[in-house]
Amino acid sequence: MKHRLRDAFGDDVFKSIKIIGEPTAISDVEYLAKKDPYQFQWWALGLVGARPVEEKKGADKGIDGRLYFFEDAAKTGEPKQIIFSVKAGKVQVSHVRDLRGVVEREKAAIGVLICLEEPTQPMRTEAASADFYKPIGYEGKSYPRIQILTIADLL
Repeated sequence: MKHRLRDAFGDDVFKSIKIIGEPTAISDVEYLAKKDPYQFQWWALGLVGARPVEEKKGADKGIDGRLYFFEDAAKTGEPKQIIFSVKAGKVQVSHVRDLRGVVEREKAAIGVLICLEEPTQPMRTEAASADFYKPIGYEGKSYPRIQILTIADLL
């Protein structure tokens, strides 16, 4: 709903709206993650404007959310996708490897792991070992194919 409000009325109006009930501090986020991991997942996806894959609980095939975009301003051609995986608990390098596999399987442009905890050095190394996404028509631009964002980064 937040994103629809922003899209409909713009950033200036959106910034004037007070949102009540969403976490604003890490302690609030940790409480939400413990109390309702699925709500935490949906909330985290909302921080980046991604859509949850499904709003029902169960197997998600490694995909918690998706965000679609076009490489060109004219919005022609096939849309590209960013795949999101959200982790509320302890994170490990295997989560990054799993995300890499999902990105390859789904032929996604980018994969993003959103986690509550700080990533380990092996996780950062694994993410950095993935190649880069280079959008067509933007010479010299490249983005890490696998990215790790913490909730602290997003708040």
